[in-house]
Amino acid sequence: MEKNILTSKVTGDSCIHVKHPSGLNIYICEMKGFSTVEALFGTKYGSINTMFRTRADEGYTTVPEGIAHFLEHKLFENEDCGVFELYAKTGASGNAFTSFDKTCYLFGCSNNYTDNLRILLDFVQKPYFTKENVDKEMGIIGQEIQMTNDNPEWRVFFNMLKCMYHAHPVRIDIAGTKESIARIDAPLLYKCYNAFYDLNNMVLSIAGNVSADEVLAVCDEMLKPSEDKGLETVFPDEPDTVVQSEIREKQHIGTTIFHIGYKCKPCSGKERLIKSLKATFAAAILTDASTDMYIRLLESELINSTFGAEVFCGGGYFSVIFSGESDAPEKVREALLSEVERISREGVDEKIFRRLKRSTYGLLIRELNNVDAVANLMINSHMEDIAPYDAIDIFPTLTAEDINSFIKNELRSDRIVLSVIEKDGGSP
Repeated sequence: MEKNILTSKVTGDSCIHVKHPSGLNIYICEMKGFSTVEALFGTKYGSINTMFRTRADEGYTTVPEGIAHFLEHKLFENEDCGVFELYAKTGASGNAFTSFDKTCYLFGCSNNYTDNLRILLDFVQKPYFTKENVDKEMGIIGQEIQMTNDNPEWRVFFNMLKCMYHAHPVRIDIAGTKESIARIDAPLLYKCYNAFYDLNNMVLSIAGNVSADEVLAVCDEMLKPSEDKGLETVFPDEPDTVVQSEIREKQHIGTTIFHIGYKCKPCSGKERLIKSLKATFAAAILTDASTDMYIRLLESELINSTFGAEVFCGGGYFSVIFSGESDAPEKVREALLSEVERISREGVDEKIFRRLKRSTYGLLIRELNNVDAVANLMINSHMEDIAPYDAIDIFPTLTAEDINSFIKNELRSDRIVLSVIEKDGGSP
């Protein structure tokens, strides 16, 4: 196996990439002087992947919403015992998550990392689905779905996505619905597992107090050779327009909360990375506490310290989201629209741009000294078809004009949606 050293042109930080004979992509970052280890074993399989086919299939298979999350739950239960029991014996902290575009299984530890790595690689490669354990999980996930439906922060976010996207499955809750998961059975779980848990579609990322040779020796021992199945995924055609501009719902909460989202054009690979960096910069400028807009909104008590923004993007979707608490979120929306229009005419404030560029770059540098952050950086970069240090190498090249162009062309008034969860006057 050839060890490819990936190095940042700016900082000199490096990690190792290996394409294992089994088909698995492996990323290793040996971080001298650190005492902990973080490992993630992930597949490019998330809630949005509801249509797929392999080379052996004649046509596309459409599966129930929430099945990727359901499968994640079931892999933690093997024929012999639960995985958490095995981690408890080695002193590791294990977990897993399913997002819109990936599923990851992970552990963190201070000792016995090779033993923990064996546990991780073993159980993820050993599915065990029966009618009995699938039926049992149905009730557990049904309760989880109900809990998220009752969560105002979750509702305001997904209500916004449903206003924004006509057909793309990003508009559907990661866990699905009670109706959709009721259609899941053991044979369907095996079909999805065999398609997406092909090692050619997976990544192992491990960082911290590790030896690359020891990691690769465990991989040689544990990984089962996998033939590339030629997996293809597709998404429904999604128009540029939004479904509706506003949605409101009432819940028993103490303060009205809102999400204001701009629907932007999706892209992929390095193009998406560059666009997300520009979008993150634009969002930071628009929510900066030193701007006239922020000060006016704060003094008028239209926002508080919860006001902020994030970039939300992936396969076939891209948006910039502003959120917070306000009794008049429509006034916050109008202020944002006016500020975007002003910056489109006049350009961003150079002083604010330079200050935010320095502070954001400092955050990127500091993350390279965090074991968890480095492990996540490596796996996320591979999933997004970029190199681990692309962001930190590209960021210094961004100019104020790049941010001006993004704000002018992407934050369009005809592609903005407002989602509000209003307090209904009852007790929270």
